[in-house]
Amino acid sequence: MRRLFLIAALFLWTPAGAQNDDATPRKIEKETFVYAVRDADTLRLDRYALLSPDSRAKPCLMFLFGGGFMTGTRDNRRFRPFFDYYARKGFVVVSIDYRLGMKRARQAGLLDEEHFTQALDMTLSMATEDLYDATAYICRHMPDVDPSRIVTCGSSAGAITVLMGEYWLCNGHPLTAGKFTQDFSYAGVIAFAGAVCDTQDSLRWARDPAPMLLFHGDADRNVPYGAIGVDGVWLFGSKSIADDLARRRVPHAFYSVAETNHSMAWRPMTENRGEIDSFLEKLVFKRQRLVTDVRITPLDAPAVPKDFGISDYIDANYGH
Repeated sequence: MRRLFLIAALFLWTPAGAQNDDATPRKIEKETFVYAVRDADTLRLDRYALLSPDSRAKPCLMFLFGGGFMTGTRDNRRFRPFFDYYARKGFVVVSIDYRLGMKRARQAGLLDEEHFTQALDMTLSMATEDLYDATAYICRHMPDVDPSRIVTCGSSAGAITVLMGEYWLCNGHPLTAGKFTQDFSYAGVIAFAGAVCDTQDSLRWARDPAPMLLFHGDADRNVPYGAIGVDGVWLFGSKSIADDLARRRVPHAFYSVAETNHSMAWRPMTENRGEIDSFLEKLVFKRQRLVTDVRITPLDAPAVPKDFGISDYIDANYGH
């Protein structure tokens, strides 16, 4: 009886049901599928799930890697512990390829301040379209996934993409046409140092977005922490997004770390699983209407520059 109580306590929040608590964990199966072909790019996704007789539909955690839209792979071995952790929680974890638009822009000689907004528009359109195609593939070809419980998660460039995916879905962007059922929505969005891009100087949502969990360091030179505008285009980082969601009374959690650089693009995967678990339990699956705002200040961290311009961001991501 005591053992059953412990299992229930550990996994009560997991919507797919409790997992076994044996000393030897069950095997996680990895499968790879082609979800789209775009020009010369064959786009694949990796699926990680427990080998289990459980036939109930499971939640899905979709992951998009970072790399400045220049580099990165869906199957980087450093991600595997994060994937395994959530697979053992009862999720189907899916890590996807997406097209690297900034890599193409550099090859075309368009990766400079003069052409940055043009390159960014192309890049975000390609990556977000790939996110939508992968989502549609999961909905159509993975019957063990519950389409109403798909949570997107991304690091850096991947975080920008999952935020853009939600932003454009809420605003009826043409890229969403024909991809999903009319009532489709993501269950939640987790962004490790991400941003939203728009041509307006403020965020606008035609409908309220899914609950969001935002991580960011306030001295990030790769992705803006606040808002920055250039040539009629604005990038709204996690602080700006969180402030906007708070004004709109949209459930979300913001985890900000002072005097901290772009390391928040990957640190949460190992250091903040508790915060991620709490977000999934309370805001996503229990649909609690909460706002969590956590500001961490490492007392031994020296003060570092924070007032960055567009040239700083371009140099940080593409200047080497």
